[in-house]
Amino acid sequence: MTQNIGQSQKTGLGNFLRALKHRNYRLFFAGQSVSLIGTWMQMVATSWLVYRLTGSAFYLGVVSFCDHAPILFGAPIAGVLADRWSRKNIVMLTQFLAMLQAFALAAIVFFHLATIPLLIILSLMRGMINVFDMPTRQAFVFEMVDNDSDIPNAVALNSMLFNMARFLGPSIAGFVIAYTGEAACFFMNGISFLAVIFALYAMKITRPPAIRQTGSILAGIKAGLKYSFEFTPIRTILIYTAITSFFATPYLVLMPVFAKVILHGDSRTLGFLMAAIGTGAFVGAAILARRKSVRGLENLIIIASVIFAAGIIGFSFSTNLWLSLCLIVLPGFGVMVQMASVNIILQTIVDDDKRGRVLSLHTMSFIGMVPFGNLLAGIVAEHIGAPKTLLFSGFFSIAAMLMFLKQLPEIRRLIEPIYLKKEVIEESLNAASIMETQAKD
Repeated sequence: MTQNIGQSQKTGLGNFLRALKHRNYRLFFAGQSVSLIGTWMQMVATSWLVYRLTGSAFYLGVVSFCDHAPILFGAPIAGVLADRWSRKNIVMLTQFLAMLQAFALAAIVFFHLATIPLLIILSLMRGMINVFDMPTRQAFVFEMVDNDSDIPNAVALNSMLFNMARFLGPSIAGFVIAYTGEAACFFMNGISFLAVIFALYAMKITRPPAIRQTGSILAGIKAGLKYSFEFTPIRTILIYTAITSFFATPYLVLMPVFAKVILHGDSRTLGFLMAAIGTGAFVGAAILARRKSVRGLENLIIIASVIFAAGIIGFSFSTNLWLSLCLIVLPGFGVMVQMASVNIILQTIVDDDKRGRVLSLHTMSFIGMVPFGNLLAGIVAEHIGAPKTLLFSGFFSIAAMLMFLKQLPEIRRLIEPIYLKKEVIEESLNAASIMETQAKD
């Protein structure tokens, strides 16, 4: 009975924040909590600046395309490097370069030099930085958290932190833009990178890294692709993520259109919409962080997909601000739960020596497809309007969900042995021990 009591004590807040007991992850969490707010401020300021300069949904899609497109082409190389080089050093370098990019944006806006060509160039620069930053930062979680069982919680807390910043960053950006302009947002983002750079510098990595791969980069890419696409769960997850990212997530790029044209607002309206999306995503991340097991996450992906579709279809018909704010919470929740669940499943089932390459493919499927979806959304919105574009986005997300649902039995059959080996079997043994003790009593 004592063991049962001990198990119950692990619930609650301690279980919710259990990854924070690792010093390196605490440092990372603290640094990211500042830096991510700045990142979201820059994202909102960039989209508002582009729309202010052009008044075009098409150019919103073009700039967003340039911000994300490099990931699609460079992520496999970044994944190989993440499995060979020091992940900590890679992330420190990318954060420093991202800081310089933010200061460059601030300068061209402050001195009234901002043009669409310049914004495209700086967006491409940011995209090339993210090629190496995103997959490496995700894989680096494994080295910051010393206990495998806490990795799913760390991934969920990352998502929660990201979406807390999504709530705060756009809200702050909306008021900063209204009263001081976009340059202040870019400058504040540049300063915010210092927090995560100092956090990384203070870390002392004690966990031995996975065996570093040798050979050519091309051979490393081929090995990662072979490993990922020969295993049905990883292959299905990557394809599902790519389809969802292409048809579903581009709704974000059209938010300035809804804020200004559909809801007749200004930059503060855009900030409110983005904050509402962040609220839904934060709630979803908090639910995931409270989970003790990865088991059943595949079911959550289906549920979250339905919630996303319902929210985005309803939002496409709304012309009332308060109703729109309520409805747009649902897509925020749905996308976050889907993508974070996918990330947790991948982090759990992947072999450590291929973690960087698999997560780079996931980044390519998730982030790399977004620019093409954004570009398509901008083109379609120019012809049929933003509301109808989101309506079709909802329908396509339902189709992607049905595809994933068809593969679900096979996915469960193949990942169950991995769950038993890495997590669930330990809980089962504890339960058996408790029952045996109770029987003796």
